[in-house]
Amino acid sequence: MIKSFYKKIFSEKIRLNIRIYLNRFFSFFYMGKNYYCVCCGKSFRIFKTKGYLKRENAECPYCMSLERVRLLSYYLSNELNVEKYAGTKVLHFAPEKCLFDKFKNLDIEYVDADINPAYARHVVDITNIPFDDDYFQLIICSHVLGHIPDERKAINELYRVLKPGGIALILSLVDLNRDKTYENTMYTTKNDRLKHYGEPDLCRLHGIDIKERLTAGGFKVEAIDYRKYFSENEQTKFSLGNGEREIIYSCTK
Repeated sequence: MIKSFYKKIFSEKIRLNIRIYLNRFFSFFYMGKNYYCVCCGKSFRIFKTKGYLKRENAECPYCMSLERVRLLSYYLSNELNVEKYAGTKVLHFAPEKCLFDKFKNLDIEYVDADINPAYARHVVDITNIPFDDDYFQLIICSHVLGHIPDERKAINELYRVLKPGGIALILSLVDLNRDKTYENTMYTTKNDRLKHYGEPDLCRLHGIDIKERLTAGGFKVEAIDYRKYFSENEQTKFSLGNGEREIIYSCTK
């Protein structure tokens, strides 16, 4: 009842901001030297557990970044050098806060996008992107496609609005032991999807054929396990995940 009352009083966007500030306040109790977050530059004794499958040391206690976000932040700075993307156009779906903060201060046209206005400044349906063909030099789409019923249409739209020579960085939950993506339109309830896909709001669980699914949309695709650029000790200290959520599919047009 208290939870229901809380939701009626505060909008989803306000609740999200409250959570952000509460995390920052209580992060003091996690301080230490065992783990380091590249997104906020702070060190901690432990990271928070996250997810329905309870991933240990997954979420930064201060900025709430997850394994894939920290890895993507490293990749964007070290490999793409996005800090020098002056004058370019960037489309970022489901923007993670630390990456949003990285981009919003750059001299670029930055479109943070989500179907839910609580999570981005621009309300955009990924299956109907309201921009001209060949518009963006860089697209970031992390852990979105698995939630979209019409995935093919979304991939086609991402390809359409990407400039020739541009890059789309796409990430998703992938079962690395499964050759083919697992999806069944009969799974419509949260319990069914949690049981079969591992998350209650997924429409499918990608297999390693995700690369072929992106290629079918016109992209040239390179699968990058960027964790391997770090030593085992660094992977642990930075908490960069086990590869199921962190493979970067670099898609070019």
